[in-house]
Amino acid sequence: MNCELFKDKTLMITGGTGSFGSTVLKHFLDSDLKEIRIFSRDEKKQDDMRHQLQAEHPDLAGKVKFYIGDVRNMRSVQDAMPGVDFIFHAAALKQVPSCEFFPMEAVRT
Repeated sequence: MNCELFKDKTLMITGGTGSFGSTVLKHFLDSDLKEIRIFSRDEKKQDDMRHQLQAEHPDLAGKVKFYIGDVRNMRSVQDAMPGVDFIFHAAALKQVPSCEFFPMEAVRT
């Protein structure tokens, strides 16, 4: 995806290691973005994604940076934000039973 709007800009994808967030990454990976930040709370998924990117897209893997944090913690979001031009918010509780049992946590994501 090449669009003048994204040229030399930085995009942060919250929930970037989830099913939806990783699909978003695939669409933006070959764009003119300067940097793509993956923001998620799952260290293992970040490590797996990093290895997969290095194996499948070694020429593009360097533009992807990883940040561990939780969207429910404002400080962790703020720490990842400096220099970000666009945010694609894909972080959320997505299992219906979890959202039903913990509705306020679902709202916070």
